[in-house]
Amino acid sequence: MSSSRPPRPTPLKRYGQNHLVDTNTLKAIVRMAAVQPDDVVLEVGPATGQLTKHLVAKAALVHAFEIDARFADGLQSLATEHTNLRVHMGDALKSPLDRLDPAPTALVANLAYNIAIPLIMTTIVELPSLHRWAVMVQKELGERLFAEPSTKAYSAVSVLAQLACRFESSRFVARSVFSPQPRVDSLFVTFVRREAGDAVAPADYAALSALVRRAFSQRRKLITNSLAGLTGGGRTISRDEIVAALAALSLPPTTRPEELTPPVFIDLARELKWI
Repeated sequence: MSSSRPPRPTPLKRYGQNHLVDTNTLKAIVRMAAVQPDDVVLEVGPATGQLTKHLVAKAALVHAFEIDARFADGLQSLATEHTNLRVHMGDALKSPLDRLDPAPTALVANLAYNIAIPLIMTTIVELPSLHRWAVMVQKELGERLFAEPSTKAYSAVSVLAQLACRFESSRFVARSVFSPQPRVDSLFVTFVRREAGDAVAPADYAALSALVRRAFSQRRKLITNSLAGLTGGGRTISRDEIVAALAALSLPPTTRPEELTPPVFIDLARELKWI
């Protein structure tokens, strides 16, 4: 039987496009995303709308951001069929996501590898309305988000993600279910924002972000060396201050950043009077 469906545009490397083409995997991640009838979903990179079609059937509204103009006609056609779909053509990372109305409550997306971590961290900070993330990311990146201290994957992103969010679930996704097939496997990861009593205040989170990123900027350095010279709020942290703060936490001056849990980073920041 012939089909009137237009051919899928050739994926562009500059956009990191790898389209999910396995129906069973698609159904599985839709279940894991657990979109509710009152959710306002933010989807980034809908392409031909294979995931979008499932989202609009479950959510109150879907904001779909697509940077590749070749998909515009197809997405607009889908929006004509589904009045709860709003298509935004452009780069989500360069868009004022905080001005979306209604504000998103969940991010559900197959994220291009080159924007995954920047988009996740941006939405944590800039979209306080967002309470749930259900994202397809490169396996290595997915493992980094909720990695344990003193492991190879543990990084500044691990600390910052865990300070803001709680891990919920993950699913291994083989590279063979994508077209074109990427060189790495993926993870579909779901996590939720911590409740107010269990979360870092927004103003403190920004300050902690600067401290944590500086601590991991030269991973193998002692934290006394990597944090020394950090400036903010009209002051500069000295090595002696860091040694004293570590001692107050019963930690030696030879401590490295990857040895500190996210809560201990908070304690350290408080001892340094950084937050």
